[in-house]
Amino acid sequence: MPPRISGRRCWFTFPTRNQVEQPIIWEMSQKFPRVSFDIRQASVQNEIGIMAVLLTGAEQEVKAAIDFLRSRGVTVEPIEKSVVEG
Repeated sequence: MPPRISGRRCWFTFPTRNQVEQPIIWEMSQKFPRVSFDIRQASVQNEIGIMAVLLTGAEQEVKAAIDFLRSRGVTVEPIEKSVVEG
């Protein structure tokens, strides 16, 4: 049975200068090459970074990628669908 493909829209928050300056997304892409990421929106300042990202891949791999990001101090939260969008 093929793995279940998952697409998750998430907010990534890089809460400190240390997280902002590290190549955490690149590290995630190297560790989980079968998880694709599409940065939909980003605002990065010296002290904080916020990104809207779509992660796509096998459900277990997407979960593992999110766990990796959290282990590096990144806050990962789901993007809730807007009431206007339906």
